[in-house]
Amino acid sequence: MAINVYSIIEKAWNTGKIEKGTNEVTKAIERGTAKLVVYASDIEPKEIVQHLPVLCKEKGIKCVEVDSKKKLGISVGLPVAASSVAVIEAGEADGDIVGLK
Repeated sequence: MAINVYSIIEKAWNTGKIEKGTNEVTKAIERGTAKLVVYASDIEPKEIVQHLPVLCKEKGIKCVEVDSKKKLGISVGLPVAASSVAVIEAGEADGDIVGLK
């Protein structure tokens, strides 16, 4: 991946608004407020996040899988792992999100 998803999330966290955690992310998708959803592939059990790509597809929201819940947590300033995050307001990461496939 040419663009580092973690750095996009970090930039959005610093300059925009994000939601953390699968429940909040799910609500943001259902409300249509999420611009980008990122979830970790190393979540156990997988059922926790497996509905996110399906919901995103229905709503036309970009959805990206990353390899590490720990790195995802760090990118949003958490001392713990994060299963998923949603970018609500991209801030300075807006152009980067548009550039994602």
